[in-house]
Amino acid sequence: MKLGLQQKLSQTLAPQLIQSLKMLQMPVLKLEQTIRAELATNPLLEEIEELELETNEEKDAEIDLTESESNSEQDWEDFLFDDEEGYKVREQKEQQEERFEGPGQQAQNLYTHLNEQLNLLKLSEEEHLIGEYIIGNISPEGYLSISVPEMAQELSIESHKIEDVLKMIQRFDPLGVGSRGLKESLMIQLEDKGLKDSLAYRIVQDHINELDRKSILQIAKFMSVPVEKAQAAMNIIKNLSPTPTHGRFDSGAMPVIPDLIVERIGEEYVIFHNDSYIPKLRINANYKDLMKRSNKSSKGTKQYVRQKLEQARWLLNSINQRRSTMINVMEAIIEKQIEFFEKGPEFLKPMIMEDIARAVDMNVATISRVSNSKYVQTPFGVYEIKFFFNSGITKTDGENMAKRAVKQRIEEIIKAEPPEKPFSDQEIFKRLNSEGISLARRTVTKYREELKLPPARLRKRVVNTPEK
Repeated sequence: MKLGLQQKLSQTLAPQLIQSLKMLQMPVLKLEQTIRAELATNPLLEEIEELELETNEEKDAEIDLTESESNSEQDWEDFLFDDEEGYKVREQKEQQEERFEGPGQQAQNLYTHLNEQLNLLKLSEEEHLIGEYIIGNISPEGYLSISVPEMAQELSIESHKIEDVLKMIQRFDPLGVGSRGLKESLMIQLEDKGLKDSLAYRIVQDHINELDRKSILQIAKFMSVPVEKAQAAMNIIKNLSPTPTHGRFDSGAMPVIPDLIVERIGEEYVIFHNDSYIPKLRINANYKDLMKRSNKSSKGTKQYVRQKLEQARWLLNSINQRRSTMINVMEAIIEKQIEFFEKGPEFLKPMIMEDIARAVDMNVATISRVSNSKYVQTPFGVYEIKFFFNSGITKTDGENMAKRAVKQRIEEIIKAEPPEKPFSDQEIFKRLNSEGISLARRTVTKYREELKLPPARLRKRVVNTPEK
């Protein structure tokens, strides 16, 4: 056997990248909670009170980390993290956080539930960071809202590492969460029931998109099985959950707080960050005193301080990056949707995320992060940022209609359908055409699938009528 050294290139996940992406993804209220939690656990961070705002705030935050490493002859002994002043600061932040929480925040939601399960796994730091990132990209319906290649590109890491963690999360409760569509969700549910070799599994795997157009007789003939077996398999499929989170994790009404405010000043539109909920941060002044003392403390204490300083700087940088990214994206939106800001919502133009991604030289996934669950206050009201993205279709009367509005109409039709006899895509297609919305039947199927709604055969529910 030969022993030797071998060089190997591998990609590693930077925690600061994950933190930056998570910050960008958070709406303003979640960001406020995250910052207050960090204030409570990092003694090197402190909040600048309103009356205490200083002009040298940025200078306080720009401490050079290399300085702490080069001053090895300084005294760390008298710097106590649990002194009276430190406790007062932490106690105050915790009280403020408790006052902020309303009924909506106290109830456990999907993301809290998933993160609790993630914390129970024995994972490496990198795997845990990937898991947090995946959970942050799961929609309220339980589906993954971004592809694995897109995540790999954003994190600069190999796709197989993300796939490995994703497979673990898909076995969390609710089963199938993080699936990339209805097909994968149903297959995971069937596997969990020990039905991977069943007829039901084969039907889902190979013919899920055809179920809405075929009768039981056609399915039986297509699968070369007796009608009774086809019916039994379809009964199994109908009893599966149509979405991973179906009927669970109702977070209730949440207040809408705009992250950005757009105002017209003179002939220009100016974008402001809505900072009223965000604490103003700086590095704790005690750190400066610490750096002036002689070297008598343990290496462990010094390492602790350096770690907390690095975490503090990551947080400050992530907040600043979030602000600049959102401002840049909103500036590009205003430029392309100027008629909306001047004349109103009826003048919204068709625009897709790729248009803004090209304008600001960012990838589409980043634009999606800025747009989802974040709001902007405009002269015409408060809108979710993703409201400004829509591709258009032309109605039979020549009027342009946003793709978003068409999908919303499909969703409304499905919600109003009789549960015992749901509408097929063909029936939805006819209803839309009768309303002057002209599009192909296959487009109806595509939009329904994008809404993560199962075909009619899987939406059918038996309604129990009370006995007379």
